[in-house]
Amino acid sequence: MTLALTPGRRRAAAAALTAALLVPLAACSGGDDANAPAANAELTVLAAASLTDVFKTAGAAYEKAHPGTKLTFSFAGSQELVAQVSQGSPADVLVTADTKSMDKVGADTGTPVVIATNRLVIATGEGNPHQVDDLKDLADPKLKVVLAAPEVPAGKYSAQILEKQGVTVKPVSQEANVRAVLSKVELGEADAGLVYKTDAASAADKVDAVEIPDDRNAVATYPAATLKDSKNAEAAAAFVAWLSSAEGQRILQDAGFQKP
Repeated sequence: MTLALTPGRRRAAAAALTAALLVPLAACSGGDDANAPAANAELTVLAAASLTDVFKTAGAAYEKAHPGTKLTFSFAGSQELVAQVSQGSPADVLVTADTKSMDKVGADTGTPVVIATNRLVIATGEGNPHQVDDLKDLADPKLKVVLAAPEVPAGKYSAQILEKQGVTVKPVSQEANVRAVLSKVELGEADAGLVYKTDAASAADKVDAVEIPDDRNAVATYPAATLKDSKNAEAAAAFVAWLSSAEGQRILQDAGFQKP
């Protein structure tokens, strides 16, 4: 026997069927969202001063590829960034110019991944007016040389290579980050300074770069890590992973950084 349904009962049955079909769809959708970075994440990235130019380019590319994600960069010497993390400054990602700085805040970060390397050059005024050709030339007392401070990664690398070559330099100033060293040379306040190759390249119209052979140089290593107190952990992890992707690496290497 077939039972006829009244209009009211037909509407109720249709509603029940629709609800039953939507439950599994909602469950599947929720599972996907749980594994995806926040759609409208705002990330603060603490980054070494030598990354200033390249990260602005990288940030624009990342935001274009990830609509809804906004990146805010804070650039400083790695030692300053580490101090900020230690003091609990709110941020999502940390990128330093050496592993020792990153290690100091290991309890506050995820596992670091090295995204790039760099090397030092001697930056001089445009045209190299004082004919600086070698590290040993920096020992000339008539030459105004500026270096990064000893606690700054660039300062540590500088001290390392100068000591290795037995060169004693009396700098006219020691700066809080490598970009300040570059600025002194750009402005003519110093005759020469040790900066990263990428820094000199960013100011190629204002300074000359004297190459330092690899066997006399130091390799600067750039680790990146998420911060455990990040309120956007998934989005932060996605950005760190992207820095090692083909696109992220292309941007870094186009700026003169070398492979990890």
